[in-house]
Amino acid sequence: MNVYLLQDILGKGKKGEIVKVSDGYAKNFLIPKKMAVAVTNEILAEKKTKDEANSYHKEQDLIKAKETAKFLDNKTVKISAKAGANGKLFGAITTKEIAELIEKTYDVKIDKRKIESQEIKTFGQFLIKLKIAVGVVANMKVFVAEES
Repeated sequence: MNVYLLQDILGKGKKGEIVKVSDGYAKNFLIPKKMAVAVTNEILAEKKTKDEANSYHKEQDLIKAKETAKFLDNKTVKISAKAGANGKLFGAITTKEIAELIEKTYDVKIDKRKIESQEIKTFGQFLIKLKIAVGVVANMKVFVAEES
């Protein structure tokens, strides 16, 4: 019997999938516990509509991510930091600080976990990568100057 899963079921499938299970398992366990419903033409039509909507939204998100990457590619952000007598920074420039600076400077929100850079502990210019979406990467420069 084919059933439409209303929630994730270990070993069978994820919510929203149509899976084939034994008649007894479906009629005696899944359907009475409201974990699944029997597949009908209405269910198939509804699933098709949801799949098309999800596909469209993913496509739109990818287009938006590419536009953001194109906008941020090769841009520079400048950050000021305090340093000791030997020119080393007190601490390091974090990805959180870089994300906040990008949002403040370019009005684009980037998750700090999507920023890939080496540890910045000195003054100078550094190259960072922004992983905006799967397969969409922007390269930016971070210029660290001494705070006056």
